Amino acid sequence: MATVAWTPITEADLPPLHELAAACLRADGGLPLLADEPMLRRFFLGGAGIGGRDETGDLVAAAGVWTDAAGRRSATGLVRPSSRHQGLGAQLAAWCSERSGGKLLRVVVETTSTETGPFLRGLGLVRTFAEQVMRHDLTEVPVVRRPEGLKTLPWSEDTASLFHRAYRASFADRPGFPDTSLGEWVQGLVEDPGFRPSQSRVVLDDDGRVAGFVTLADNWIDQVGVVPAWRGRGLGSHLVVRSLRTLAKAEYEDAWLAVNVDNPAQQLYRRLGFVDAGVRGRYEQVLDESGEPPG
Repeated sequence: MATVAWTPITEADLPPLHELAAACLRADGGLPLLADEPMLRRFFLGGAGIGGRDETGDLVAAAGVWTDAAGRRSATGLVRPSSRHQGLGAQLAAWCSERSGGKLLRVVVETTSTETGPFLRGLGLVRTFAEQVMRHDLTEVPVVRRPEGLKTLPWSEDTASLFHRAYRASFADRPGFPDTSLGEWVQGLVEDPGFRPSQSRVVLDDDGRVAGFVTLADNWIDQVGVVPAWRGRGLGSHLVVRSLRTLAKAEYEDAWLAVNVDNPAQQLYRRLGFVDAGVRGRYEQVLDESGEPPG
């Protein structure tokens, strides 16, 4: 078992936290935003945080426990790839459990290795959510024409309700669809500092009915959906490729998206040139009616 010095995470740890997250992403892939300061702050400085340093002073492991916007006690952890299989993950899990009332109820993982799932299942957690992170090199972008009989409009105060209508019509048939209200959905988009309203599009048919939509944030295709009546007619491909070309013109080197691991749209994205770049997920403790783990 590795010997490390454990100390609370502080502001001064942000640079080594960035390097630790970047090392994990290089080895395993995942959400690239994990290495950015806002996410590091939320995970490791938004509540209690701990870091482990080896004999050279390098940060080799870190964990954080915080309460999210929904009031859920959540935890996350990172172990440097070169320091794995030495018991550090178990030490982080024990620390997180102690600061979560003795039960590790919810774990957020934005980068996953082949050992992540078995390790967390061994702690009694089950995966409740997982997305495939995908990347597209923008040096080569295909062309897919917009289907006939459609027009597009950019995001504005006047078109926001059309975007929301397209969102509901595109995703309402999915299991677990949250059916977020107009106000809450719009707020979630416009409060994102990277939101690109002028490059986002809602699609209407000749009768003014919504057919699909896409929203962009920084160099991410944030949401893209097509209503059932227009699926299989190339609209989804057009919206994705149009977004890629828009981002290429903005001089981004690559574009990103995340799609549920059970969503067959992954195959479409791969055909358009996206490649797999890791998996992110959520793991939760299964509780019985009394609020305790079964057994």
